[in-house]
Amino acid sequence: MSERWDIPQIVLLSAHNVTAWRRRTCRAALAVAFLLACAAPQSPGSAANLTVRGEIIGIAGEYIIEGQDTLLDIARRFDLGFVELRAANPTTDVWLPAPGTRLTLPTAHVLPDVERIGIVVNLPEQRLYFFRRAPSTVLTFPLGTPRAGCPIPRGTTTVIRKRTQPTWTPPPSLRAERPDLPDHVPAGPSNPLGEYALDLGWRGFLIHGTNKPDGIGRRVTHGCIRLYPEDIEKLFAEVPLGVRVNVIDQPVKLGWSDGILYLEAHRTVDELDTIESQGMVSRHDDGTACRNAKPMIHAKVGPLEDRLDWDAVCRALRERRGLPVRILK
Repeated sequence: MSERWDIPQIVLLSAHNVTAWRRRTCRAALAVAFLLACAAPQSPGSAANLTVRGEIIGIAGEYIIEGQDTLLDIARRFDLGFVELRAANPTTDVWLPAPGTRLTLPTAHVLPDVERIGIVVNLPEQRLYFFRRAPSTVLTFPLGTPRAGCPIPRGTTTVIRKRTQPTWTPPPSLRAERPDLPDHVPAGPSNPLGEYALDLGWRGFLIHGTNKPDGIGRRVTHGCIRLYPEDIEKLFAEVPLGVRVNVIDQPVKLGWSDGILYLEAHRTVDELDTIESQGMVSRHDDGTACRNAKPMIHAKVGPLEDRLDWDAVCRALRERRGLPVRILK
């Protein structure tokens, strides 16, 4: 049985109609079954400013591969991270996907279970959310996140400084690997911070741009958070000094929208590297993930427990494709 997607894959794109489709504006209305609506997975220069519907934002879509597309090309075109696109399409070849292949675009998201204030970084999904004071819309962007051995703290801090054309000071972890690095790298094409940087209250940790956009949606940094150049420009303009930054670790999210409960499951932080290198993580399905999620799901669903589709729950937790899945019958 096929999965019952959120906010389903109702928009089918090709390279020729992406721009025209993105310009159309439609108001999505959720329905009990698949809804007919339109929304715009983003492309460079068009940040994802999404309307909140309950605890869901965005609408999933499909893209038909043409020509010499690679997953890295398509990820940036739709403002997605590499691993999240790879996880949503685990059988698609990364470098030579066959023309005509239909890709699922993971452009719908269950909001993290945190207070909707300021910047929220969810490490397992490698995604940033910026909640403005007006709660009706959210900015969201894919991220490059710290690799193994260079963790960023979990918890809350603030943006203490905003810099344009920042100078980069190589961190000790990188200098240990490359002692030939200069003490400082000025602004320019060789600067890995890109054109904008937000300094956090945690010493040495930043949210910044990049001169290597292929690293977005991958665990490649030495402790900082990277965004596509076009995304950090948008975020930099929106974020005030002193805004709160909350770094969380929520691989499984639950959210209501129009009376329907959705589950979105991602791989753990420790599994992300394997997804990138091998496509998917092999794990023995002994039912542990499903059993462990039951208290969380029971608490969320309340009196509608008898409508839970446990087959859909367990399948989503087993596959962890990062897509909102309807889990009510």
